[in-house]
Amino acid sequence: MKKLAVFFLLTIFAASCQKEEESIYTNNELSYNLYKSSDFDYTGKVTVRELTSGGLELRIEMVGEKGGSDYFFPAHLHFGAYDSPDSPTAFLLNPINIKDLTSVTKLGALSDGRVLDFESFKKLNGHIKVHLADSGPEYQIILTAGNIGSNNNDPQAFDPSKITLCSPYY
Repeated sequence: MKKLAVFFLLTIFAASCQKEEESIYTNNELSYNLYKSSDFDYTGKVTVRELTSGGLELRIEMVGEKGGSDYFFPAHLHFGAYDSPDSPTAFLLNPINIKDLTSVTKLGALSDGRVLDFESFKKLNGHIKVHLADSGPEYQIILTAGNIGSNNNDPQAFDPSKITLCSPYY
């Protein structure tokens, strides 16, 4: 019984000495759907999380066929809705790895110089596109797309025939 009591006290002491892990995230989080936008069977989700530093992290998780090679799908944050005729690139996101179909990007200053916080991201007039390739004819193939921020992201509002192509230049 003594051994059990000593073990119990040592466990409590050890637990109280360990530094509690601090989360790098606040409780602020948003999610947006990425919709199938070509003959390739990919969909996805973008999760925006606020960092305790005030910055933002965007995580893209795609659903579809994974691969075993080193191949990456380029992803861009654009100004405007996905069907806007002129939607310049706002930020180059980290590419999606075909092996696990995920990407994580800490959002920095946008191409217009703005740095977004969580509240301003919710009001952003923007969208995200994921391309098949970063150049050549495959660049024009949009695997998934979806509005973000203040734009309508409902499935009923998405029409892949209205997706505009984007310039490969930042």
